[in-house]
Amino acid sequence: MKLDLEQGWSNILQDEFDKDYFKKLIYFVTSEYQKNTCYPKKNEIFNAFNACKFENLKVVIIGQDPYHGTNQANGLCFSVNDKIKHPPSLKNIFKELKADVNKPIPESGNLISWAMQGVLLLNATLTVRESEAGSHQKQGWEKFTNAVIKQISDNTENVVFLLWGNFAKKKGAKIDTTKHKILISGHPSPLSANRGYWFGNNHFSKTNAFLKSIGKKTIDW
Repeated sequence: MKLDLEQGWSNILQDEFDKDYFKKLIYFVTSEYQKNTCYPKKNEIFNAFNACKFENLKVVIIGQDPYHGTNQANGLCFSVNDKIKHPPSLKNIFKELKADVNKPIPESGNLISWAMQGVLLLNATLTVRESEAGSHQKQGWEKFTNAVIKQISDNTENVVFLLWGNFAKKKGAKIDTTKHKILISGHPSPLSANRGYWFGNNHFSKTNAFLKSIGKKTIDW
């Protein structure tokens, strides 16, 4: 499988690509895509990186697994392809967005516009077998995405990390809080949101307030 990554990301992650675990991971993923229907499309596996250039990075949102339904996943966490019904978590993200910054709920659930403004929409696991949630976990993706987070923490400053839910909080545990802005809340899934852990977190306006305070262009959510 060809690793087509934006140059900035490719440069800082090259050491990971050369490691044995990553080579085994790519062998596993290649085999899975040959034998089974997997998501996202092969050319969108690294979409989060290619849509958000390393030099433009402002915000990181951490998800868990790609959606495993037909044609939902597009390589960006929480995002779905155009004309695909909004999954429950994404619905709640849009509800909070409307309440927080008065942004109308969009027709499309494709978050590519966020990524192109410097939001890395990073899933912990970048691939999945159709209709089998978690089927590509513990094959090496988690180790790779941990390395991504560490590289961001070490090699940049003033990045806003949005950690939604306990999984994301654990995933981001080693971020250098002296260099970066961390915002934590419950997960946007209905279970968490309906118990009061998501709505009202105001993460979108807080992110923009921080970016503005350091002289960076804000995100048009």
